[in-house]
Amino acid sequence: MDYAKVLSIMEEEGKKKKAPVYKKDCIIKTPFQALVFTMLSARARDVSTMKVCSGLFSKADSPEKILEMGENELQKTLRPIGFYREKAKRVLGTSRKLVREFGGKVPDTREELMRLPGVGRKTANIILNREFGKPAVAVDVHVHRIANRLGWVETKNPLDTENKLLELLPEKLVRRCNRAMVGYGQTVCLPRNPKCRECKLRGECKRVGLPGLD
Repeated sequence: MDYAKVLSIMEEEGKKKKAPVYKKDCIIKTPFQALVFTMLSARARDVSTMKVCSGLFSKADSPEKILEMGENELQKTLRPIGFYREKAKRVLGTSRKLVREFGGKVPDTREELMRLPGVGRKTANIILNREFGKPAVAVDVHVHRIANRLGWVETKNPLDTENKLLELLPEKLVRRCNRAMVGYGQTVCLPRNPKCRECKLRGECKRVGLPGLD
């Protein structure tokens, strides 16, 4: 299979259909903003996260400024997204740790990133890939679903999917994998009722777990 061709089609279609994953590029300008955006996007729609982050970053775009805001003001700013109280605590905790232990800079190793409050493996991999150009695969529901539907992997959990994709793809494609699959998963290869008839990858996809087409 031509993996590069498949990812290129996903990227092209995702951008053409204005997938939310590409829209956030106009908001995120620094590794810290990318980290905060990713933390806030958990259990929230990208559209809602973009609106909240746009307002937040206009007031505070660094860990030092987040700490100056304080918890009450931060909660008010984050209120439109789900679990805003919990997320405010985590963003404050991460900002505090960045200032105290990393000189206000976002670290560039998975181990250090995962020491930050509210940062798990997926978030760490997103930052390593997007901000530091490292070959890390952030496996969310879209990546896990599409990789299995295509027949690239046969896995039951995100960590296994991550490891299999790292084995399967060359490094330069690993760096493209998350955004390509997320964008395609948001617009074409949907969790329910995927748009298989209009999918440009019908000839490449094994459609694992999906009913046959008439």
